[in-house]
Amino acid sequence: MELKIDHKSPMPLHAQVEMLLRKLIEMPEYQNGGLLPKEVDLAKKLGISRNTLRQATNKLEYEGLLIRKKGIGTKVAEKSITTNLDNWLSFTQEMSDKGVGFKNYAIEVKWVKADEKLANFFEVKINTEILCLCRLRGAADGPFVYFESYFHPRIQMTGKEDFSRPLYEILENDYHIIPTTSKENLKARSASKITAERLEIKKGEPVMVRERFVSDPGGRPIEYNIGFYNAEKFTYSITITR
Repeated sequence: MELKIDHKSPMPLHAQVEMLLRKLIEMPEYQNGGLLPKEVDLAKKLGISRNTLRQATNKLEYEGLLIRKKGIGTKVAEKSITTNLDNWLSFTQEMSDKGVGFKNYAIEVKWVKADEKLANFFEVKINTEILCLCRLRGAADGPFVYFESYFHPRIQMTGKEDFSRPLYEILENDYHIIPTTSKENLKARSASKITAERLEIKKGEPVMVRERFVSDPGGRPIEYNIGFYNAEKFTYSITITR
């Protein structure tokens, strides 16, 4: 693609640069994390000031199309997956509905002793044995989310279930438990060393932390779930109707 703008055009230079960059980031070599040419080199090539170039890149950065990293440069944001607060589904259902292929990179089942937080939610005694399911999931190019799910002892799950199946399918079909209500908390956090290793990102990079407190139709607790998402690959969306 030829990097050129029309200095005689009545269209403002920053608007021309914006249009040029939008075309540039759709090219295969720049999609999904490709680095753009250095700012100083691009400005010289186009015959514009760095401030004019910055006007265009700032707008695309605000839209989430570009990511500027100190000491690295400006790169094209990877295609993100948007998940909705107003349409609660299991992860498998969410990805399936969006046509997003995913795979399980790791599945681990273990028994843990309930800490104060789990004991309060499940209304059991501290140190009660709780089944914990850990799953590292992602696309063909790598993992993008790590989940930990804890289940109420009342369900009587054994830990020998086939957890390659959708989780809520197991609960409904095998244990006649219907997840009905999910209270959710969202927060941003810097990736710890272990989270960074799991998601194949750098320590300190942003992750989205999503907690779910899931209950049945009678309001009885079923599952506590916490997920750590690669923030560059996920967008959380909510629709509010007045």
